[in-house]
Amino acid sequence: MSIAGPVESFDGGGIVLSDQDFEAVAQFAYKHFGLAMSPSKKPLVSSRLSRKLRKQNITDFKEYLKRLDGQNADHERSELLSLLTTNVTQFFREPHHFETLRQDVLPPLIERAKKGGRVRIWSAGCSIGQEPYTIAAILHDLCPDADRYDIKILGTDIDPVVVRSAEEAQYPLEDFEGIPQQYKMQLEPGNKPETGRVPQHLRKLVTYGVLNLIQPFPFKGKFDAIFCRNVAIYFDNQTQQKVWQAFQRTLTPGGYLFIGHSERMSGPAAQYMKTVGITTYVNTPG
Repeated sequence: MSIAGPVESFDGGGIVLSDQDFEAVAQFAYKHFGLAMSPSKKPLVSSRLSRKLRKQNITDFKEYLKRLDGQNADHERSELLSLLTTNVTQFFREPHHFETLRQDVLPPLIERAKKGGRVRIWSAGCSIGQEPYTIAAILHDLCPDADRYDIKILGTDIDPVVVRSAEEAQYPLEDFEGIPQQYKMQLEPGNKPETGRVPQHLRKLVTYGVLNLIQPFPFKGKFDAIFCRNVAIYFDNQTQQKVWQAFQRTLTPGGYLFIGHSERMSGPAAQYMKTVGITTYVNTPG
């Protein structure tokens, strides 16, 4: 996930986003989603929200802001999040992380599972699902009967729209072209032309849910590996440090954390998270 990027052409259609209105939207996004939006995002926010308001026959932003706390607030907030963010993802993105997963992380975890142990891997900020399905493809290649053991992959995102898309597991055929040959999937047909669906044996290894990373995590158990890539970069420093701390506490001792290429570990969690590769960390609690 990333905050919506390039500035779009703006035609407000007579609906004006004042500086005060933008600040209200920015504060709402920060409070509820953890998104830090600078004033440079105002033209883009104005463009995207104006189109939405015109479709709903809303005449000004103040009326819209009231709806974010109204009867249909959950739906309105979900749509706002989708408008403010852009989900950029692909299979096997940043392949060095998946090489570490294959070579160093999964083999001992699979051995543990075969002896009756529990294994959990979390794709936090999973977007429309390519990352957890990549993890599942590698796991299946190393352990074709992984579904027989207590091995589970969790994919979560704050946006329920992209979570539903991830569960559907359908993508344009061109999205599958970059997958390394050894992991090539026997795709199921999609329900739209030129699309394919991730096969069931991989889908059943992954469970999805909606989760906001700036709120307390609901998990009872811990994770052996967490992928959270290109999400925290859009938080401010204070929020980043809280998220890193939460991840560190949620990892098993020796558990791995993979973050985005533009992100860096900081704050109290840094004393426990040892660098073991490019934007790759191991939890080493005292």
